[in-house]
Amino acid sequence: MSEEIRIQELLQRDVYVGETLVGTITGERFHPRDECVQSVRIQVTDDVAGEYMRKPAEYAPLSKELVHSVRPDGSVKLTKSIRELQRRWRNTVRINEKLYAPDELLDRAVLDNDGIDIGNVIEMKKTKRTFKGVVVRTHFTVRDRYNLPEIIIIPVAQLGRTTARLDEVILRCSTKRLVTLPTYLKLNHPDYEDE
Repeated sequence: MSEEIRIQELLQRDVYVGETLVGTITGERFHPRDECVQSVRIQVTDDVAGEYMRKPAEYAPLSKELVHSVRPDGSVKLTKSIRELQRRWRNTVRINEKLYAPDELLDRAVLDNDGIDIGNVIEMKKTKRTFKGVVVRTHFTVRDRYNLPEIIIIPVAQLGRTTARLDEVILRCSTKRLVTLPTYLKLNHPDYEDE
């Protein structure tokens, strides 16, 4: 994306690939580190979501590097094809029927559904080209209380929702329940390997 184009100038603008309306830019993540803000959020049109997503989602990430220019009518033109968007949307995590790019989840606080701050996302765990878990560096107090290691992998299926203002991911279950789940135990087993 051209450095002259600022995200505030792009808010609520329609996004096109060729003559196809893809969606409308709704905002971006607030984070001090640039590597954690490589995407903007778009509200995807129903037609595009239905045709180009495995399971349609209303909101999805749009990599800033795909933004080519602003058209004379004020809409945003992308540099790549709709197939490139489709490919990138496959490389996302679905949380509460919204798609998130890996950079949008990095460094987010992870809370269980009791409000306990478990730690922060440091990377994503992929198996067979699919994100299976988020790698979390746990806080000392949580490690001590639940006898957890410094690094754990939380299954993506347990990610319940996100909060935009507080930059958090909230789990579907409590920490006590999380550590007993078969998917958690499998991902955190010492012999577990990427397949």
